[in-house]
Amino acid sequence: MSDQARGHATATIYEASKMNIALDPAIRPAWTGARVAGPAYTVQGAGGDNLALHNAVAAAPAGHVLVADLGGALHGHWGEVLAVAAQQRGLLGLIIDGGVRDTVELAGIDFAVFSRGISIVGTRKGYQGGLGVPITVGGIRIATGDLVVGDADGVVAIPHEHVTDVLERSDARVADEKRIFDELRVGKTTLELYNFVAIP
Repeated sequence: MSDQARGHATATIYEASKMNIALDPAIRPAWTGARVAGPAYTVQGAGGDNLALHNAVAAAPAGHVLVADLGGALHGHWGEVLAVAAQQRGLLGLIIDGGVRDTVELAGIDFAVFSRGISIVGTRKGYQGGLGVPITVGGIRIATGDLVVGDADGVVAIPHEHVTDVLERSDARVADEKRIFDELRVGKTTLELYNFVAIP
């Protein structure tokens, strides 16, 4: 896959980075096969209220991924209506510390969502929210412009000033793993390749 993470998996990026960039593993794809990679546009919301998300969809620049702190609240903060609106404005996906719903419909329109859970519980619309401000999602501090990547294994957030270095390290890690796979296929063991001591 060609994307702003050069197609690298989150596990590769995390291992290559040598940084604390992995979001809480409880933040998972809302539907099987979801993947997203792009610059974050941050949203500070309030649990059980989704007005901030409506405001973010209207304000965020195309080509960004909404990253929202909803305090981990398991309400249906996001669903098909907001996803269609976001797609029409050129947004790439959503990473949310909170709940979402309409997961079958989200998969049907191929809008990538990563959330703390699934919930049909409705929301109010009273908190305008903060847009483009630093937030904490899944235990990781994220600012607008940081590169966020989500796939089947989880989500990582690379601070914008480290993106080039981390992606170059990821390229090198993939090349080294290719060498390892080639050597495994001709009979070498992982003990030999990683210089582990075998049990006598």
